[in-house]
Amino acid sequence: MADNADLLALLAEMKKSMEKGQEEMKKGQEEMKNEIQSHVESKVGEIKDYVNSCIEKIEEDVQNVKREIGEVKGEVERKIEEVEDKVQGKIEEVKEKVQVKIGDLEKRLSELEDRPINFPANPDLTYSRPTVKSLTFDGQTSWTVFKTQFDVVSSANGWNNRVKSSQLVASLRGSAAEVLQGIPSDKLTDLMTIENALEARFGDSHLTQFYRTELKTRRQKPGESLQVLAADVERLMSLACAECPQDVRDSLAAQYFVDAIRDEDTQYSARNKVDGCQRFEIGFGI
Repeated sequence: MADNADLLALLAEMKKSMEKGQEEMKKGQEEMKNEIQSHVESKVGEIKDYVNSCIEKIEEDVQNVKREIGEVKGEVERKIEEVEDKVQGKIEEVKEKVQVKIGDLEKRLSELEDRPINFPANPDLTYSRPTVKSLTFDGQTSWTVFKTQFDVVSSANGWNNRVKSSQLVASLRGSAAEVLQGIPSDKLTDLMTIENALEARFGDSHLTQFYRTELKTRRQKPGESLQVLAADVERLMSLACAECPQDVRDSLAAQYFVDAIRDEDTQYSARNKVDGCQRFEIGFGI
């Protein structure tokens, strides 16, 4: 019985010891848990602080970049404004110079137009007032035709060369008036100088090849009468071969006239007449 009692006592003591150990272990676990939790919370706080610090640094960098972009943008805009101001200044400068040139030219033309009336009494400069209306030439019509008309008007009005030069200058318009810019001011009263400059620019001599080509390619238009066709061929022939004798021009014109006819039967009939008489007048008799 004594042995059983001792065994029970030993078991009770062991149980008590185990319970005490369990309590101590549980307490240790709680302490470790609290310590781990505290450590984790500390680390989380440090991480949050680090992240916030990084965010603040990034935001600061972003603001710096924005500020730099703004500075660069402002500099670019300033440079653009400077370039625009310079370009505008150059444009205004050129416009001003052009206006001055135009003003000078208009003044010179005005003076030249008024000069015949303001000439002092001088036998070399006297002239009767125009009895035939003055002409104008803008370079779009034939210079040769205009010059012929101008010579007739000059003769009818009794102009001398000095007056003719002034009237010729006053009659110029558009591109024809621009020719005056290439003539020295002291030569603007010299009739031959002015006529030579206009002849070089608008004379018919350099158009001869053009008229010859047009003559070769001339064809009767739909609805165009033979009389109208013949008249135009004659006109082109006089421009293309002005230096040829009349009989040669008539013969060539007849050939070109026949080639230009659209209807084959009419062309055949006209060609027979040309072969028989070799005269251009056949165009008006068909």
